[in-house]
Order: sequence, then structure tokens, then C-alpha cells
Amino acid sequence: MPLAPPRFSAADDPWIEVRTATRYRKVGLRDLFLDAHTIEDLALAIPPAASALLRIAVAIAARISGLDDPELGADQWNARRRQLLQSTSGFDPRAVHAYFDAYCFEVFDPVRPWLQDAALPEQCGKTSGINALAFGRPAGNNLAWFSPHYDRDADPLPTEQALQHLLVHHYYGRSGGCTARTVGGTSHPRGTSGPLRSTVSFHPLGRTVYETLLAGIPKLLADEQSTADRCPWEEPDPPDPLRPPVEVTWPGRLLTGLSRHAALLVPSADGAAVVDAYLTWATQFRKLETTDPYVVIHTDPGKPVERRRLVRRADADRAWWRDLDALLLAPDEHRAVRRPEVFDTLNDLPADVRARLRVRVHGFDQDTKVNNRQWYTAITPPILGWSQEHDPQRAERIAQCCRAAEQTAVRLTFVTDQAWQQTTRPQQDAPGGARPRGSGAWTARTRALYWQEAEPVFWRLLEEGQEPAPRAFAVAAATALRQATQTARIQHRAAARAVAAAVAALFRPVPAIPRTAERP
Repeated sequence: MPLAPPRFSAADDPWIEVRTATRYRKVGLRDLFLDAHTIEDLALAIPPAASALLRIAVAIAARISGLDDPELGADQWNARRRQLLQSTSGFDPRAVHAYFDAYCFEVFDPVRPWLQDAALPEQCGKTSGINALAFGRPAGNNLAWFSPHYDRDADPLPTEQALQHLLVHHYYGRSGGCTARTVGGTSHPRGTSGPLRSTVSFHPLGRTVYETLLAGIPKLLADEQSTADRCPWEEPDPPDPLRPPVEVTWPGRLLTGLSRHAALLVPSADGAAVVDAYLTWATQFRKLETTDPYVVIHTDPGKPVERRRLVRRADADRAWWRDLDALLLAPDEHRAVRRPEVFDTLNDLPADVRARLRVRVHGFDQDTKVNNRQWYTAITPPILGWSQEHDPQRAERIAQCCRAAEQTAVRLTFVTDQAWQQTTRPQQDAPGGARPRGSGAWTARTRALYWQEAEPVFWRLLEEGQEPAPRAFAVAAATALRQATQTARIQHRAAARAVAAAVAALFRPVPAIPRTAERP
């Protein structure tokens, strides 16, 4: 008797960790929407997978709720969303079932596997290996320094975990060499990076997943869309790597249709695990110009137009409060930092929802090509009441404090390097102080201690409101510098003199750093 083909449904089999109070469980996409009003939050262990899933879920929420209608005017759209958010029963179950019954969400479907390309076995000469799919495992010729995994004896990956890693590849995947793919007589062994690689995302976080998804739907920016908007699983035909990409439409293609990677999971006999995978490029066409609605944008007017706008990079060493100014200040053509576009619609939410809305931060610290450093996540307190539209005085105070903290950090780095140079190479000391070359041995620890000291200072400044921010952060910087150099100052008189001079320099007025020079 032939064995049943392996199956796993992203809609109906449990693979998404969720939390309600202290209770954790796993659900599929269908139950995620049916129970969205009772589930408090997603609980995925991999932040970039959670960030990717939120974009997919928001696109589906727009479909189910009818908020994906581009014919709705801004007032009609906001009124419709407010009406939905005042409901206590969540998404309409009939609309949920109708949506998930209309499309294929089978992960191992032989024709249209969900978020995969079934043609890869014929187009790729070999598989990429399960270790290449799982982030954190060494693959290929990479040395297994901190992992027991290696390609000759690769452990299968449970399908529920493999799906999360698949999402990470679609959104944060690497560029450069990959498994070669031959299509139409042409073979390519290289691909380009995913649309969110090395970025940090800011997602509105409600009291329930229902509020989170509705609050996270971005507004329609274009006046009209010339083509029908579709998510990858809604397309009538399988993906074609030789077909030019369709224009970025709202909200489906904007949130789910920008992947640069093609993948196919190879299942175990029962579909409970993935034993191998194909990972390669999905398109060789240039990336389409678009702006993700959950990222902070920096504008540098001194650069050419095509390189003027930069997305804020993820930094695992960067505390979330340092981005508060970018989240709270309203868009301004004269400001170098532009908050995520999704925040432009949050002031139209019902008052009780807006008052409790927090922000979920998901970052993946990577270089722009192949190296992955660290992923991270954080949750802010309710902050929308501090936005420029509601409390302009407080928003400006937050912006002043953030700028002062960053400027002090730059100054601290300079004077610490200078103190190290004066201690180790005093003969090179010149009147006025020569600019140090490279970072000294004290700098990294001093900066780390400074940011630990700076956070309570930041919150104190917001509460008190009168103390000058530059001086308060200079005190924190001086404390950090003294603590980092304590042993050296005891052992070396030159170090004590150099650190004393550096501390004095921290309190001298310095020209403000132009906003265009703020860190992307």
C-alpha cells in the first residue's frame, strides 16, 4: 500500500507560537485569525521570523477586514478601521474561513507549495542542505566552532521551525553565492539580499493580536494602482524568475511580494520534519523602489538622489529608547529622520486603543552581504501620547535628549581615544591635541558603560524637564570614562592626567552635530 504524501498546512497545522497571559500554545494561520481577539501576542523565538510573519499577517488582515480596498477614501478607511477596533468579537469567522479556503497553504504541495518554488529540483543541480536553511548552523565549508551540526550528518529540522527559517530567508536572506539555478538556458550562481536585510522594524503592538494587526495596516500612499494587488500565494501562476517584477502594490506586494530568494523544502516521509532544502535566487531583475512602512528612513541631502534615502540599520548594541525621537516626531521635509509610515495613521485610532498602544522592535544585526551577527527584540511602553501631534513640547524634549545623548557619545569616543593615545604615545602629543588614529583599548568598554549610564539619565530628564540635557549626559560620560579607566589611572600617572583632561573636555561646549550626520 503506497504511503500518503507528506503534508503540512501553514493554515491549519500548529507552527506559530502565541501567548495569552502566561499560557503559551501553537496555532496555524487560520486559528491565529479566528482567535486573534483573545491572543495577546506572538511568541516566536526568532525575532526576524516574527517580523516577517507580522507583515504576512497584516496583509491577510487587510484582506479579511476589507481594509485593502484602494477605493476607500482616507476618512472612510479610518472610520472602517475604528469600527473594527471597537468590536470585541474579532475577525468575522466566515471571512477568515473563506480566505484560507480560497488559496493553497500546503507547505509540501507538489505544484504550489506555500512561499516556495516547486520547479527548483529541475532547475538546480543539487540541494543546498538543511544546514543552509537553519540560521545559526554552519553550512558548506564553514567551521563548526559553536555548533554540533555539519553537512555530512545534518539533523532534520521540525517543519514548524523550518517555516520560520524560510520566512527569515525571504525577508533577511543573504546576497552573493548560492546554489546555481539554470532557467531558460542561463545559469546564475549568485543572488541579491532580502528586502529587510540588516534593518530594524517598529511594529504597533496592541493589547491583542487583533489590535496589533489592524493597527499595523499601512495607509495607501498612491492615488491608484494599475494592476491587481496579490500576495505570492494569491498569484494565479507559479513564480517565473524570467518575468519582470510587477509594480509594488498595496498592501499585498508591499508587505509580502518583495523576496529575492527562491526556496523549496524537502520533507521527511511523514511531513513532520524537513530533511533538505533548495535555496537560490528568485529574480535577477533590479530591486523595485519602495519604502517598507515599518522602518525609519534617514535622508542625506548631500548625496545623489538615488542614494539619498537610507534605512536605519539594526544594531544589537543600540537601546530602543535612542530611536524614540524618530518614532514620535511628525514628518517634516527639513528633518533628516522620517518615522515609519505606519505611524502616520495611529493618531486616528480609537482613544482607548491609542493610549495603550506600544511598539514592538525587531532587529537583525547583519552586514549587507552574508554575515549575521545577532537578532534582538524589545517592547516599548505606551508612547503615542508623547507624539508631536498630541504633546509637541514633550516630543521636542525627547528629540533634544536623544540628540544630546548621541552627540555626547561621539564626543566621548573622541576624547577617550585621545586619552589612550596620550597615555601610550605621549611623545606624539601636540598642542591642541592631535586627532587619534583608530580606537584605543578603553573606547569600547567606555561606550558600553556610557549607554548603561545614559538610559536612566534620559528618563530622569523627561520627568524633570528643566535640567540641561548636554550637561546631564556629560556627567554620565565622565562617570563611564572614570570607571573604564580606574585600574589604568591607579597604575599610570600619565593615564590619570590624560583621563582628567578628557573629562574636562566633555564639559566644554562643542558645535552641535548636524542632523544630516545622524546615524542611519
